[in-house]
Amino acid sequence: MAHDTVYYSRPRTYGKAALGCVVTGDRKKSGIIRKYGLNMSRQAFREHAKEIGFVKYR
Repeated sequence: MAHDTVYYSRPRTYGKAALGCVVTGDRKKSGIIRKYGLNMSRQAFREHAKEIGFVKYR
């Protein structure tokens, strides 16, 4: 068995690893913005921030 199949083999039903990006569906281990219930990857957030209503002040 390869390291990848053993290392990430159990199902993720709770915690940080269970959440994925609601836009792309990726289940990344990091880079998920969970604040305000967004649950988006930071790349998707940067693309869709204006549509959601976030304004950059500086």
